[in-house]
Amino acid sequence: MWGRLVSEAMSLPGVVEGHSAVSPASSRALFLSEIRDVATPETSLASSIDRLEAAHIHAVDDTSLHLCLPRQRAAEAIGTGWAIPHQYGDFGTELLIFGPRDGRELGVILALIQESLDFARAKN
Repeated sequence: MWGRLVSEAMSLPGVVEGHSAVSPASSRALFLSEIRDVATPETSLASSIDRLEAAHIHAVDDTSLHLCLPRQRAAEAIGTGWAIPHQYGDFGTELLIFGPRDGRELGVILALIQESLDFARAKN
């Protein structure tokens, strides 16, 4: 499932894979091809001096990921059990999502990743 998550997430339109500015080197960051700068800090896991990092997927020994969603959607994802608040979050938009266990969960997580990318695009 982790391999499918990485493959499908990196295949989303406009996604560029790279090294995370805030996660271990084994993580894979999802950058947007059309946006480099962080105009709105709550949309990025990295600081405003780094490239906008909408999400990153941790290594296969972990399989979780971090992403940002609008505050209300973040609260909904937490309330439904799909996410927990990021332990180092500053804005209430940063979440930890556990890796998928099956195809249904993979679909939900990919939809959350797409929402994160859309959030970054809309605010930056």
